[in-house]
Amino acid sequence: MRLFLAAAALILTTVTGFAQTPYAGMQTRPIKALSEQQVADLQVGRGMGLALAAELNGYPGPSHVLELADKLSLSAEQRDAVQRLFNTMKQESLPIGAKLITQETELDGQFAGRTITPASLKSATAAIAVTQGELRETHLKYHLSTLMLLSESQRRQYSELRGYGAPGVEHRHHHN
Repeated sequence: MRLFLAAAALILTTVTGFAQTPYAGMQTRPIKALSEQQVADLQVGRGMGLALAAELNGYPGPSHVLELADKLSLSAEQRDAVQRLFNTMKQESLPIGAKLITQETELDGQFAGRTITPASLKSATAAIAVTQGELRETHLKYHLSTLMLLSESQRRQYSELRGYGAPGVEHRHHHN
């Protein structure tokens, strides 16, 4: 019985320790709210899953379409058009990502410097929310544009290649 209680206490202590330290190690990050990977993604204009609403509902993104260009049998015109969309998306998203990094750095600095106030918190988080929304909208709108460049069979094939659907499965497409 004593051995059982000791084992139970050890397990409980270990589990409690893990539960209390889910952020251990993050305190050394330069920007506490962003991982190194997130910062790197923002610096190069990657989507970071911001366009999943489009991607997983049958609206391909230009980056992935370019990756699959040969398997999708894109024409030269399609390839050029998708490349232009990708370049424009990247050009548009880079300054927004840089702005978000700056805003998160400033918010982090206010907390680190113990200068944060309710008013500055409200202002900083509102500005960050706007920037995050701009970045997400930027990535999503290029999924809309990319869809228009592909034939229905290319859309189906894209979904199959990405693992989203079996052959013959149609995705719903809403056009305004």
